[in-house]
Amino acid sequence: MQTVFDYSQEHMEKTFSSLEREYRTIRAGRANPAVLEKLSIDYYGTPTPVNQMAAVNVAEARVLTIQPWDASALKLIEKAIQASDIGINPQNDGKIIRLVFPPLTEEHRKNLVKDVRKYAENAKVATRNVRRDAIEKLKGLKKNGDITEDDQKDGEKEIQEKTDKFIKKIDALAAEKEKEILEI
Repeated sequence: MQTVFDYSQEHMEKTFSSLEREYRTIRAGRANPAVLEKLSIDYYGTPTPVNQMAAVNVAEARVLTIQPWDASALKLIEKAIQASDIGINPQNDGKIIRLVFPPLTEEHRKNLVKDVRKYAENAKVATRNVRRDAIEKLKGLKKNGDITEDDQKDGEKEIQEKTDKFIKKIDALAAEKEKEILEI
């Protein structure tokens, strides 16, 4: 029965961590190096993340600088940024690439909030799926005679409490991200 609890805890934590990573990549009007996390460049035949090829720094509140360690990679990084869905045109001065984050319009903020809510709902669904799977495993253990009916009920209650805790954490994280987007 403990393996069922470990399974549910582990998968719910992974779902929450995935949501946190997804939120870090949402561009909320201020410079954030996390927007480049998903961006990889074909560097000598190997897909390499930008943050492993260059120093990425926040120069000002809305300016991100990218200084590659290998100057020949500058053009590759610039092209990858232009081809990505970041939505910012890079400024290349021959040594450093600057990404200037424009202020968000009210319409864009509302769209970002919709995305935040959509990601939160997907995380809640995934968490509930983990709950369902864990409860099914408990029912299987009961059917095989490995646990009693009382153990099954107690286990289901514990899994439900764990699910409720993670749903609250997801809601809190979503509310925090929405507030961040709407305040800027």
